[in-house]
Amino acid sequence: MTTTEVPAREWHAATVAETCAAFGVDPARGLTAAEAADRLREHGPNALAEEKPEPKWRAFARQYADLMQLVLVGAAVVSVVALRDLGTGLVILALTVVNALMGLHQEGKAAESVAALRTMLVMTARVLRDGQVLQVPAEQLVPGDLVRFEAGDKVPADGRLVVAASLEIEEAGLTGESTPVPKSVDPVTGDAVPLGDRVDMAYMNAQVTRGRGEMVVTATGMATEVGRISGMLSAVETDETPLTRQLNRLTVIITLMAAVALVLVIVLGLARGEDFDTLFLVGISLAVAAIPTGLPAVVTMLLSLGTRELAGAGAIVKRLRSVETLGATSAICSDKTGTLTLNQMTARRLVLAGRRYGVDGEGYATTGRILATGGGPEVRLEPFLLPMALASDATVRDGDLVGDPTEGALVVLAAKGGLDVEETRRAYPRVAEVPFDAAYKLMATFHDVETPVPAVRCYVKGAPDVLLARATHYRDADGSTRPIGDLRERVEAENDALAGEGMRVLALAQKDVGQADLAGELLDLVDGLELLALVGIVDPPRKEARDAIAACKDAGIRVRMITGDHVTTAAAIAGQLGIEGRALTGAEFAAMPDERLEAEVDEIGVVARVAPQDKVRLVDVLKRRGQVVAMTGDGVNDAPALTRADIGVAMGITGTEVTKDAAEMILTDDNFATIVTAVERGRGLYDNLMRYIRFQMVVLVGFILTFVGAGIFTVAAGVPLSPLQILWINFAIDVVLAIGLGFDAPASDLMRRRPRAADAPVLGRALGARLAVDGVLVAVAVLLVVAWAEPRYGLLVATTMGLTAMSLVHVVVAAEWRDRFRSVLRAETVANARFVTLVLVVLGLTVLVTSIPLLQRLFGTTNLTPQQWGVCLLAVLGYLVVAEVLRWGARLAAHGGGAEAAAGAVGAAPAGARGR
Repeated sequence: MTTTEVPAREWHAATVAETCAAFGVDPARGLTAAEAADRLREHGPNALAEEKPEPKWRAFARQYADLMQLVLVGAAVVSVVALRDLGTGLVILALTVVNALMGLHQEGKAAESVAALRTMLVMTARVLRDGQVLQVPAEQLVPGDLVRFEAGDKVPADGRLVVAASLEIEEAGLTGESTPVPKSVDPVTGDAVPLGDRVDMAYMNAQVTRGRGEMVVTATGMATEVGRISGMLSAVETDETPLTRQLNRLTVIITLMAAVALVLVIVLGLARGEDFDTLFLVGISLAVAAIPTGLPAVVTMLLSLGTRELAGAGAIVKRLRSVETLGATSAICSDKTGTLTLNQMTARRLVLAGRRYGVDGEGYATTGRILATGGGPEVRLEPFLLPMALASDATVRDGDLVGDPTEGALVVLAAKGGLDVEETRRAYPRVAEVPFDAAYKLMATFHDVETPVPAVRCYVKGAPDVLLARATHYRDADGSTRPIGDLRERVEAENDALAGEGMRVLALAQKDVGQADLAGELLDLVDGLELLALVGIVDPPRKEARDAIAACKDAGIRVRMITGDHVTTAAAIAGQLGIEGRALTGAEFAAMPDERLEAEVDEIGVVARVAPQDKVRLVDVLKRRGQVVAMTGDGVNDAPALTRADIGVAMGITGTEVTKDAAEMILTDDNFATIVTAVERGRGLYDNLMRYIRFQMVVLVGFILTFVGAGIFTVAAGVPLSPLQILWINFAIDVVLAIGLGFDAPASDLMRRRPRAADAPVLGRALGARLAVDGVLVAVAVLLVVAWAEPRYGLLVATTMGLTAMSLVHVVVAAEWRDRFRSVLRAETVANARFVTLVLVVLGLTVLVTSIPLLQRLFGTTNLTPQQWGVCLLAVLGYLVVAEVLRWGARLAAHGGGAEAAAGAVGAAPAGARGR
């Protein structure tokens, strides 16, 4: 058996004979079946290693990595151990389980959606074994196999080309190069040759657009370039989302507040000579009350609702908190080909001698017009269009291309000019051809035509400089043939102008030859040409991408283009899209020291011919500058940067499986504009979440001060509410109100705000002070009710009235803090029908808990008389009046203080604006 222990080397620098000898393969017969089987056992299947699925138990345990979940578990343990209240402890633990299950459910739904995007087709390959061409699953290929492919096929592994007949391969997914690469069998020598320049190699998952080829497989599976990039993903670290960091800080603040309250109750009680054990139990009850047990469930619920909305808009989010990260995004680094552009080459300019035309329409749709850009008589375009249809092999039907994208652009242009391409090809059959070759940069086809003297017409397309050098005449717009003479300089100037706009330029020419001439060397006939036209071709930007980038600019989000394409082309497309900043090559970017890069990154708008590690470096630099970075892409070369970014966004249709696995979000419509929709939804979600957190902090302060005040003034023996009553308020009352807050309509200025800072606190000092004052008002209202009722009706009625007053005050707090400044006494308060409905639900629950015997026994309540209800409502009215007076003062301060008042919350509207 021939050994396959081949030393690692750069196969692009080896000759065909050296490569075949190194792999022990006969190029005429291929491997034997026995050799292939042995090598398959040795190297394994030709497939990328799949990440092991996370065990269910580990996924469940991961939900408890959230700091608030851990605090709740601690509260449950304290309830059981210190308070010996098993019921409360079990309820709190059950709530953490429900929250974990909600998170798992959403992740499972996202995983199902991702799986549905995966292709169900099994790639096959034509391989030469034992002298016969066989069709085998691509997974069975081994190093040393001889594989054949042609236009329309995907390359099934990495390999060294041994045959390249007019072969062109599109490698955009790997290199970012938007145009197909002409291939050759000649070795490519040099140091550190980029992948895109290794023209004697073919790489896994690349698309063959033209010609045919044969290669010796040099790498399979994870040893391929695609596999190597896939393997890089495990080395890329991921960070916590901004929301996770902010909620963790908030949890620490809340925990410290509970601890301070506990110490305060004990110290004040000891100062009055009370028993330590009793004080400790009261303090622990207060600490458990201070923990917002509903916070994780509400956050999970709101994020889950956000993911459902995004899925309906064309974006699948894998992890819940990635939804909010979108709202914080301040920088988007986007791949060009297929993301910002259509990845469909389109002719935009047609230049004849003395006439210039623009071309509208997009992609491979034949709907569009050829528009003259100046005056003058009408020109008969058919003679200029014939080479586009006849000197091309591509076919376009109903917008679908088979063949080379550049040829597709020419075929579509001919159709826009009125030619029936298929009928034209039948009318002028091809009798001979000179296939395209990178050595002479042209393609020529020979056709029988009807002329006064029987002749064969040669149609040529190729590089402008090559055809110009071979031309002696040109065809004028009026149809006459003239010596080329001084026109050469004009042709060169037009070529430079089109190239400067980022276009790929092709020249078209023709020549009549005799039938007998075809017996000789055909390439020698391609001389003395009549130059016809220049065509400017570009991969056009998506219209919706242009609009989306403009929306990003309004929202304070910086968009950068990161591409493997040439810098001139990339800069031109960036200009059309409205992307600001200078363009760098990948080599220039890589050569910049970190200090200089950090200083100049704001001036950079485009990085071209970029390597995967440079994309990761750019993301790291932006994150060090405090940016929240989204990275979009569809190719394998985008995957490491997608993993490193705060939010990786993959294309669902054109994206590779490696990229989809690396991303946090997948666009099912491959539409860059969907990102802007997702950002807007993320910002709206954050606004609603902040509404809930403002509400939660007010009631939290109210809970703490109610217990502290009860301990100081000996109201209800220091325990105005039982732990189960607190849980009732947290879940039956506050969670329902939170759902109403979570459905609030987005603010009108949502996409005109600057992105909030990634390290900004959830609550600013000014806003925190206002929330604390409102919390004091809540505590005063509840304590007055309990203190008034206890000597008159006893402890049971007093705590029931306290529970009722607390529930009703929470309704008013939720309504008040939907907006930071505006009065609750306005029509908009009742405009949200869902919020009003949920308020009615809360009022109903408040009545039920005091009137249904089962709930009375469970939560320690009793029936209330109308007078007692009236006292509770009076306390609520008192809170409302004082809160409105304070809000009026805050509005005055906002108009007078501007930015200081407006900065009271993260994500606030600009100074002077009224943000929700």
